[in-house]
Amino acid sequence: MKFEDLVNIIKETDNVLKQRALVAVNISITIRNWLTGFYIVEFEQNGDDRAKYGEKLLQKLANELKGKQLKGYSFTNLLQNRQFYKTYPKIVQIIENKHIEIYQTVSDKLNHMQINQTASDKLKEDEYLGVPIVDLVTRLSFSHLLELIKLDDPLKRAFYEIECIKSNWSVRELQRQIGSLLFERTGLSTNKEKMIELANKKASQFLPEDIIRDPYIFEFLGLKQHE
Repeated sequence: MKFEDLVNIIKETDNVLKQRALVAVNISITIRNWLTGFYIVEFEQNGDDRAKYGEKLLQKLANELKGKQLKGYSFTNLLQNRQFYKTYPKIVQIIENKHIEIYQTVSDKLNHMQINQTASDKLKEDEYLGVPIVDLVTRLSFSHLLELIKLDDPLKRAFYEIECIKSNWSVRELQRQIGSLLFERTGLSTNKEKMIELANKKASQFLPEDIIRDPYIFEFLGLKQHE
């Protein structure tokens, strides 16, 4: 091994492990927020004292969690987490089947809770429109997913899931493509592949560095974001 080889292999190792660490943190944020949504829905439907809180549940919960010095649990965040769970109930498969090893403890705890099945839960795998759940969680940031849950139409959401992962769109690019009505324009086009190819010509890519700048990362880790 030459000295130049030594430098390069250390650099390559550093880059690979940094990327893995960032991906692991991003997955943890996604799973944490999904579980928060699940816990909220579970309480709303089966909580012993749910009637006491009613429509003020999320605001009271946000205030209580803030008092315990927890970040990332504002009223808006909790509302988003509840919607996230309802939109993607199948994420439970990742936890239950231990697709991601670090969630074994969470999986064991969930075994003692009844997960409420929605219409989406009951869909057969061959009827699920979107990308595989594992890909959804491991290849998209939570910021991507927040944009996707805004889409009420499952077919439209599935289209943007697929194209976002296939073309590696940044969050801003996903917003731009949704805003430009790519789904609708592609549906009307006689050459759908060409339409998507043209849309991707100047598309901004999702890079590992983007994860570092994601405000959810700083909030989750309790770090201050520098201007």
